[in-house]
Amino acid sequence: MSGVITASEPSWIAPFTGLSPRQFGELITALRREGADSVRRGRPWSLPLEDRGLLVVAYWRTNLTLRQLAPLFGVSKSAADRIIAHLGPAFALQPRKRFRKDTVLIVDGTLVPTRDHSIAEQSKNYRYSTNHQVVIDADTRLIVAVGRPLPGNRNDCKAWELSGVKAAVGRTTIIADGGYRGIGLVIPHHREKDQAELPTWKEEHNASHRKVRARVERTFARMKSWKILRDCRLKGDGVHHAMLGIARIHNLALAS
Repeated sequence: MSGVITASEPSWIAPFTGLSPRQFGELITALRREGADSVRRGRPWSLPLEDRGLLVVAYWRTNLTLRQLAPLFGVSKSAADRIIAHLGPAFALQPRKRFRKDTVLIVDGTLVPTRDHSIAEQSKNYRYSTNHQVVIDADTRLIVAVGRPLPGNRNDCKAWELSGVKAAVGRTTIIADGGYRGIGLVIPHHREKDQAELPTWKEEHNASHRKVRARVERTFARMKSWKILRDCRLKGDGVHHAMLGIARIHNLALAS
């Protein structure tokens, strides 16, 4: 069909993926190597793997409804739905398993407005959201782990363990904000009840801490340029697959 979006036309790739054609090609090659294009029973896909990958990423990037997105790729709404459900999980970032002894990581949680109320709860922004714990390398700023989504009313201190990121990073040094108090992470100094103000050296430590921890906030800002993370209509594990896929694409764009 003429006039549709296709990965064979490089000019479509950057606007819908945030990647260069070369980076997108590397991603598709990796997906193919991981078995994303293996032969399956039943009717074959109407689009090649490159176009299916572009469709999934374009959906995350634009958050268009499937009724809006499917005609742009020359497929039906139901076909687009099947492609996203089948290929979306294949984009998942695999958590790093080993770290150097001197590695320093940063963790923080971010809320993703999610319409599936079976996995979301009203959070501090009064919207039904899911809490996602994200860990980045303080040096490279690459994402090393993304936890499973928890209801948005779950505080970060609990989510740190329940989401699985605590187990994923082991005993590595972790920097966090004051919401992770009392669980062994490196957090800012707090005033005691009888203190009017912090000593100068503690204030200096806190200023340095804020400067480093801001790197994870900038990571969230880049991730949330993907509009699916501003109002997620996906059900079940869909929001988790989107977070993992976007994290992998973020790393690819940052490292290349």
